[in-house]
Formats: sequence, C-alpha cells, structure tokens
Amino acid sequence: MANTNETYAARIQRKLMKKQYLVEVATGRRKADLVLKNASYVNVFSNELCHGDIAVAKGQIVGMGDYAGEVEYDVSGKIVCPGFIDAHIHLESSLVSPREFVRAVLPHGTTTVITDPHEITNVMGTDGIDYMLQATEGLPIDVRFMLPSCVPATPLDESGANLDYRAIDSFYDHARVQGLAEMMNYVGVVGGDKEVIAKIVAAQAHHKKIDGHAPGLSGKALAAYIAAGVYSDHECSDMDDAMAKLRNGQFIMIRDGTAAHNLEALVDLLRQPYYDRCMFCTDDKHPSDLLEKGHIDYLIRKAIHYGIDPIVAVKTACHNPARYFALNNRGAIAPGYLADFAIIDNFDDFNVEMVFRKGMLTCSNGAVHDFEAPRIEDYLVERAHDTFHVAHLTAEDFHDARPRGVIGLVPGEIVSTDAGYASAIDPENDILKIAVVERHKNTHHIGIGYLKGYGLKRGAVATSISHDSHNIIVVGANEEDMAFAANRIVENRGGITVVENGTVLGELVLQIAGLMSEDSLVEVNDQLEAAKERAFELGVSRGIDPFMTLSFMSLPVIPALRLTTRGVIDVIKQQYI
Repeated sequence: MANTNETYAARIQRKLMKKQYLVEVATGRRKADLVLKNASYVNVFSNELCHGDIAVAKGQIVGMGDYAGEVEYDVSGKIVCPGFIDAHIHLESSLVSPREFVRAVLPHGTTTVITDPHEITNVMGTDGIDYMLQATEGLPIDVRFMLPSCVPATPLDESGANLDYRAIDSFYDHARVQGLAEMMNYVGVVGGDKEVIAKIVAAQAHHKKIDGHAPGLSGKALAAYIAAGVYSDHECSDMDDAMAKLRNGQFIMIRDGTAAHNLEALVDLLRQPYYDRCMFCTDDKHPSDLLEKGHIDYLIRKAIHYGIDPIVAVKTACHNPARYFALNNRGAIAPGYLADFAIIDNFDDFNVEMVFRKGMLTCSNGAVHDFEAPRIEDYLVERAHDTFHVAHLTAEDFHDARPRGVIGLVPGEIVSTDAGYASAIDPENDILKIAVVERHKNTHHIGIGYLKGYGLKRGAVATSISHDSHNIIVVGANEEDMAFAANRIVENRGGITVVENGTVLGELVLQIAGLMSEDSLVEVNDQLEAAKERAFELGVSRGIDPFMTLSFMSLPVIPALRLTTRGVIDVIKQQYI
C-alpha cells in the first residue's frame, strides 16, 4: 500500500506543478510557451468570431486576450479554427501506411481521426488491431480507435478471423480506444442474435460508444437497433433516412469520401435545430481525393459553398465529434483545451496555412514537419506481409455453366440491384463473370456470379481489397485472364492488377496485409491512376471507379445482391440465391 501511495503522491505532485505553471501563464505572471498574436478565432460556444491573442502552455490553451510568449506568430488577417476531427474513417482505405496517411492529411488541418481498423482485422484478426495501434503511436495526429464489431461482417462471409466480444474485450483498456465501431450486422441486432448483441453489451460495460451502420433501416427494426445501444449512423444518403434516425436519438455522421458522397443530400441537417447532432466523416478516402480535394477541410468548404454558416460548418468538423466521443479537451478554442489549431486564410477559400498539434507547429503552407515512424514489432510486420494462402488457380476454377445471379451496378452508388440470372459471359451485353477467391486459409472456396454495368470488354481486373473480408475479387471477360489476374495478386502479396491475354497492363502492389502500400501517397496515386486508365482502355465505364466499385461487390451488408466466397447472396434476406 505504501508504494501505491507514493506513486499516487508523485503523480499528484507532477500534475500540481503543471497546473500551477498553467495558472501562472494564464494570469500573465509568466510568458506563454506559444502565443498566436492578433488572432480571429472561431468560438464554438458563442457561435462567433472572437479576437485576441491565444496563449498556450504545456500544449494547452490557457487564455485569450493580451499575452506575451516565448514563441509568437502574428496571425493577423487569418482565422484560427480548432483542429478538425474525422469522426469515422478506415485508414487502410488510403492505400498507404498510417504514417503516410498522416503526412497527407496534416496539411488539411486534421488533428484527430477516429479510425475503425476492421479492414486489417478481417485479414489478421487481433494482430491487425495491434499492428494499427503500434503504427499510429506518437504520430502528430491523434489516432483514436473504435474496435471492429463485425469480423467477418456476417456469418455468410469468410475472413481471416472470427472475433467474438471476448477477443476484443481487453483492447477497451487502451487509452486510445473510444468504443465499438460500426455495427454493420444490423440484421443480427434486429434479429436478437446473442453473439452480436453481446458485443454491444460488452462495449457498454466499458462505458464506450457504439457506432452504427444501417442503410435504410426504418420503423420497428430501426427502433430495435437503437434500443440495443447503437448511438450513431454514417450510412444516411437522404434526408428521410437521416431524419428518421435523428428523431430516434441517433447522431448523424455526414459522410463525404471517395466511395459515397452524402453531404449535398444531407446539407439541410447543418441548419437549426439539427446541426448539434451532426459531425463530418469520410469513411474511405483514396489517394487522388486526398491529393486533389483534401480531407475534412474539403467538407467544410463544400458545406459553406452550399450556404451553411461557416461557424456551423467548423463546429461540425471539430466540436460536435469531440463532444460525441467524450474527447472533452479538444474541439474548441478556450482555456483548458488542447492547442490543436488549423489556421486558414478566409472562409470563402478555406485554405489551411498552418497546423498546430498540442501547441507544436506541425505543418506550414502544406509542408509537413518531419517526424519519425513508429516502431512496430517484428512479428507484426512479418505477419502483415504474409497474408495470402491460395493454391495456384487455372481457368477451370472459374468455369461454371449453371445459372448464377447477376449483380447490377447503380451509377454513383455502392448499392446494387438484382439483375436476374446469367449462365455465360456476354461482354457485348455487359454481362461479365465475377468471382471471389478465399485467400486466408487456402480453402479453395470460390464464389461465382455475374456483373452488369461494369463495361469491361476484354481482359480482367482483380483486387485484394474486397470489403470487408478482403478476399481476392476478380471480374473478367474470360476465365483465363481471371485466373492470371488472381494469381498475380497472390504473387504480389496483395494489390490491384489489370491484365489482358496473360499480360499485366497496370498494377499497384499492396504488400501490407494486401491493403496498404509501403510507397508514398504520390507514388501510390500515380500507380493507381495509371492502372485505372488501363482498365478504362479495356472498356470499363468511365463513370465508375474500376477498383473501388469492385471492392464493395463482396460486402454482404449493402443491398441488394453481393458475392462472397460461397456465391451470390440476397443481402436483405441474408441467404444465397
């Protein structure tokens, strides 16, 4: 007991000394570590622009008014915003390492992201969570975690692991874990599935948040889903769906990423009396979007363009998600809050010029200050680079004369339609063969179906990014090229490939769990865009993303039809057709 008391006493003493220092600076008796002079700053409490110096000590804001600092920056004519927060993202979807992702989003004013590592966890099990926790430790952006709730997404899928609530329970004790990530298996929740609901109960026992994923759910089914303990949703694509969920008490994450663009349809949520229940998220962000459009700053800029009050747009990007996730020391510029700042030129252009994290300048005029890569255990690195266990495939593996379901693409959406049945490839009528190859445990399970609306005329396209189990998904105009493309993915230990007549036309290697590249964002984007162009040359419709479109065709929680390693399924009925 004495040692415990001594440790506690020492900790109290350290905190006391820090607090006394903060008080000394706040009162003006000591110089601040940092002062932003002549600032116009967003006050999220009074919904106005305020003016004055912003004083920082020990990484915290201690006061606004008239201050002197050891380091001073004159920000006259600029606007200081709280650092931006992405309320829901999968870092793996950037296709680069977490360190490279941070380098990409820092220039856009992002200082906190809430990530769900369910992509890599579906491949590596709990080792995937450990990998991402270690790969994000100490980065100049605070990466917080929601634990994957659906590994695999449903019992009809095959992933690299099958995790119940016991498997993830110990992770709730980690300081950067905020709760349970998107509960995609809403069918299981509404049906009262014991194993599914146990995950919600366990998260609540740890006093954590539970995020939702329930596109189109309504009526009593929606009531049951929310009553089970799901607090938010990021899958709303129209106002009717969003209002139904908001009226039932859920928080709405307005998503605008690479795969789904919902901001325009939901922009009226950013007006009174609804905006306090909303926050921004990107969900999935590909390299081209990060390079050309930006991150959360892009959503703010877009909202302002649609006529939303700039102060409200900024609050939605920082204060609202901070409150939702109980990150009580960020999301505002006020005494006691972390000194996370995004300094912009003006609300009209909304160009981020400087970024501070805990009072340290991390980025200026797009140039990121260098930082070290986190140390990842050798075991996890080796494990992440050895995730393919697939026997050599031949064209015969993709032959199947029986009628199979046809998945119909919907332009601009990730939902699909039931387009009937087909029994043969017919490129002239846009009927292509699509297959999902199990890649985790060498089961040789291959689900076969047909795809309409993709447009491919020749060759094949394959990727190891196939949500959420990340088996190999391949679509082709002939079985020979399909087999070649799938084998190439295995040979590269993951990635994307475009082939014709047994020749690789374009590809991107994703050697980290078959999901992320070790190259820079710019290099990955160059390779990805070149591969896209090769796919378009083979006939893929230019109105779709050749690879992202494919990646969602195996996600068995998005209606109407999807393809898993065992065949085409009806998502609503959760049964094979």
